[in-house]
Amino acid sequence: MAGYQSQRRGKRLLKRLVLLVVALFLVWSAGLVRFADSIPMTIEEPDRHTDAIIVLTGGSGRLDAGLTLLADDMGERLFVSGVYQGVDVKTLFNMFQHNPEELEARVGIGTATNTMGNATETAEWIREQGFISMRLVTAAYHMPRSLLEFRHAMPDTDIISHPVFPEHVKVDKWWAWRGTAGLIAGEYNKFMLAWLRQQTEKIPSRKVAN
Repeated sequence: MAGYQSQRRGKRLLKRLVLLVVALFLVWSAGLVRFADSIPMTIEEPDRHTDAIIVLTGGSGRLDAGLTLLADDMGERLFVSGVYQGVDVKTLFNMFQHNPEELEARVGIGTATNTMGNATETAEWIREQGFISMRLVTAAYHMPRSLLEFRHAMPDTDIISHPVFPEHVKVDKWWAWRGTAGLIAGEYNKFMLAWLRQQTEKIPSRKVAN
């Protein structure tokens, strides 16, 4: 009898565990769909001038877009965040076949290795320059997390998103493309981890009395 009751309790526990996993998956899936819907499909305020143009390295088309914006005087200065250490502005320009003599003095570089670092070093640069507005250039799928980090790091700065659309990322009907679906799911997980980290930072630490 005791063995039978123990078996029943085990089955109930397993059933509850399965239901919990299913519920968590449904919540995660709903969040993923909402996140995917937040990925920009167009460029926000394409004709608006800002103090700074910020480019996050790591994908095709980002730096070219930033340099084109600078050449068109859409910003006073360009800051490229996430450049490999040891790479200077001239090398960067030569890699992308732009004339360093015309724009070099208006470009700064940073060496952050992740999105949170991008936001931190950009916030410091923005403060040093005395700027209050910026245009953020990164891949469309990377934009929601980038805005989350940048707005957390510099809440008083006016940030305009300027997404770049890599050809290999099929944001439209993303669920039908295995590579894009995996990329967006991974980006959503990173977004949630960043959001949770920011929430814990808001919790005041309790001082232990001596």
